[in-house]
Amino acid sequence: MEGASEEKLASVSNLVTVFENSRTPGAAPGAHRLAAAHQLPGCRSPPAAEPWEKPSVDEALGSGPRTVSRRYLSSLKNKLSSGTWRKSCQPTTCPEPGTQEPEEKRIVRELLQTEQAYVARLHLLDQVFFQELLEEARSSKAFPEDVVRLIFSNISSIYQFHAQFFLPELQRRLDDWTATPRIGDVIQKLAPFLKMYSEYVKNFERAAELLATWTEKSPPFQEVLTRIQSSEASGSLTLQHHMLEPVQRIPRYELLLKEYVQKLPAQAPDRADAQKALDLIFSAAQHSNAAITEMERLQELWEVYQRLGLEDDIVDPSNTLLREGPVLKISFRRKDPVERYLFLFNNMLLYCVPRVIQVGAHFQVRTRIDVAGMKVRELTDAEFPHAFLVSGKQRTLELQARSQEEMISWMQACQAAIDLIEKRNETFKAAVQGSEGAAQEQELQSEELGLRAPQWVRDKMVTMCMRCREPFNALTRRRHHCRACGYVVCARCSDYRAELKFDDNRPNRVCFDCYTFLTGNVLPEDKEDKRRGILEKGSAAGSEQSLECSFLQLIGDKWGKSSSRGWCVIPRDDPLVLYVYAAPQDVRAHTSIPLLGYQVTPGPPGDPRVFQLQQSGQLYTFKAETEELRERWVKAMERAASGWSPGEPEDGDLSD
Repeated sequence: MEGASEEKLASVSNLVTVFENSRTPGAAPGAHRLAAAHQLPGCRSPPAAEPWEKPSVDEALGSGPRTVSRRYLSSLKNKLSSGTWRKSCQPTTCPEPGTQEPEEKRIVRELLQTEQAYVARLHLLDQVFFQELLEEARSSKAFPEDVVRLIFSNISSIYQFHAQFFLPELQRRLDDWTATPRIGDVIQKLAPFLKMYSEYVKNFERAAELLATWTEKSPPFQEVLTRIQSSEASGSLTLQHHMLEPVQRIPRYELLLKEYVQKLPAQAPDRADAQKALDLIFSAAQHSNAAITEMERLQELWEVYQRLGLEDDIVDPSNTLLREGPVLKISFRRKDPVERYLFLFNNMLLYCVPRVIQVGAHFQVRTRIDVAGMKVRELTDAEFPHAFLVSGKQRTLELQARSQEEMISWMQACQAAIDLIEKRNETFKAAVQGSEGAAQEQELQSEELGLRAPQWVRDKMVTMCMRCREPFNALTRRRHHCRACGYVVCARCSDYRAELKFDDNRPNRVCFDCYTFLTGNVLPEDKEDKRRGILEKGSAAGSEQSLECSFLQLIGDKWGKSSSRGWCVIPRDDPLVLYVYAAPQDVRAHTSIPLLGYQVTPGPPGDPRVFQLQQSGQLYTFKAETEELRERWVKAMERAASGWSPGEPEDGDLSD
């Protein structure tokens, strides 16, 4: 056993002797040499760096190690699995003159030679950089020992595995190739240990950040690095470039072993073991790639949290960012939409406002809407195309995208998050909820008033209180919103408060109808309902079930002081009357015209969009926005004037 151990270590002893001799106290700064690596049979010096990352000498000896960006890590994953770098890292082989070496043996020799160079690099990382930084931390106390351990992660375990097990086994098999021409069983036995690389790869980004921070912060730390990096042993490369070697190593095993399996004869005794070994190497590579992917996700998530100001109730490493981007918020008070920004996570939607002065955070979170219980649907609004509604328990938002494709993309992303949450909740409810709980759940879903934030009616959509029907004015009767139903009401009709569950049961301003429903109380000052007048027909209900509805220009003195633009509706349940409202959501029309007996005539020549209603001295002039809309109104009014109703044979819906 003792002889076998000596044989295992003999192949790497010449690699480490020079470092062990040069690490004695008082060694000169340039004492580190990798002369042994140059003495390996058929192997050139360890590769300095990959072609896409090779630094200049000034970079290596100047300002210290460069940081590794997340963009580089992303490109690294693609390069790890490609074969382009094989050309840059293949060692020179030296077969004897006049002999033709089998292809599979040539690949094993290449594997051994690259492993020898790799072990030398691991020795440099573990026994030189790591140990000397650790000794400096213990002696000078200039920087913590824990920082050094965090930078190098589990590099000691990786080094011991390759130096004492993997490399000696490969060396022994190549030496005995004539008697035992196989390596599949060796790699198959040792490959599961390569999963330890995932810990190193996962820690790599954090290690690079600590390395950059303490190089700038601690002169003793920088002095040790500069001394080692300037040596011939380091190849004039920074510590950070040496630390990339373990990240890149497993994909190199996969490439070499894949080529080895391809070159094996069909009946080779090593073929089955080599294929199993390749599968295990692939599994280890997947572990490393998964670690890089997770590291990228956390890095991206951390950057998003920094842009949001690192608020305690938002930062959660388990979250997943699904989509982010600008949208337009349709305001219920302003005429034009305002610029806003959304962050959609797997469990919440953040509605944000860009900060004017960016000090750290780029956005201020205005509202957080939980995905659980959220609903999304498209809005049909001629004034705001590509609009959609996001309704959550905390708030309901009317949003506008810049295109139809963008609107669909946002809606699909929101719906995917909703579906995932609902799927998880269904599984949970099936396990914990009995029949009584299910009945209660169904009862709550039947009425959502007070349970979720309502969609607020926009101010410009009404000219009168949606409860008492009194017109608004700027001084004595101003607009207010009921926080339960979203209606626009006057101060007298909204002078009540009720606790709303979606707002953590805090008292909110509500209208009288919602107050009665939510509390069950009927106040003594409750007004008796007045008999509904002929004009008191809600335009909202009429528009949803109408034969025709749209805005029309009202031309001429006949309209008096009314607005020059009116929302005109011919209801399906009252098809012989034209109702004219000041706004689409008004509950009382300012004019109603019984159409029976009227004649529909063209307007004055010059504008084909104008038409008139005329009867016994009564003349009403209208102007549509388009000729097509004018034709639809003329047809609808002619039918009504002739006494036609939707139940008759020539039934047809003239609305869009």
